[in-house]
Amino acid sequence: MSIIRWNPRRNDLTSLRSEMDRLFEDFLAPVPLRQEWAALTPPVDVEETPEAFIFRADLPGVDSKNVKVTVNGDTLTLRGERKREERKTEGTLHRWERSYGAFERAFTLGTPVRPDQVKAAYRDGVLEIRVPKADEARSREVEVQVG
Repeated sequence: MSIIRWNPRRNDLTSLRSEMDRLFEDFLAPVPLRQEWAALTPPVDVEETPEAFIFRADLPGVDSKNVKVTVNGDTLTLRGERKREERKTEGTLHRWERSYGAFERAFTLGTPVRPDQVKAAYRDGVLEIRVPKADEARSREVEVQVG
C-alpha cells in the first residue's frame, strides 16, 4: 500500500475536472432510440438464386391493400402502411411499443430483371416477392470443347 499526501487544492481541482469530464461525456453520448422516434422499418430477407431474387418481408398487422410493390429498372420498392388500431380501452395503457405509420424500402438489384413477371404473395404476415432475372443476367454453364 502506498501513502499519498493529501493536498486539498489538488483534490478539488481533480474532482472539478472529473465532474466536467462526466458532464461532457453525458452531453455528447448518443441518445438511446426512443420508440416514438423509431420509424416502422420491416425486416426483409433477400435471397438470390440463378433464376431470380426472392424477398421476404415481415409485415404483421399490415393489410395487404396497404402494400405496394414497384419495380423500376433494377430497383425494387416496397411501400406500405400499418395503421393504428382505433380502440377504446377502459383500463390504463402502460406501454406502447409497436410502431405505426408509413414505410418504404428500396433495393437496387444491380442486374437486369423482368418487371412484367414479378410476383408477390402475402400470407400469415409475410410478403414474398419473386423478381425473375432477365435472360442476359442469368449465369449459364459453357461446355468446354476439346481439341
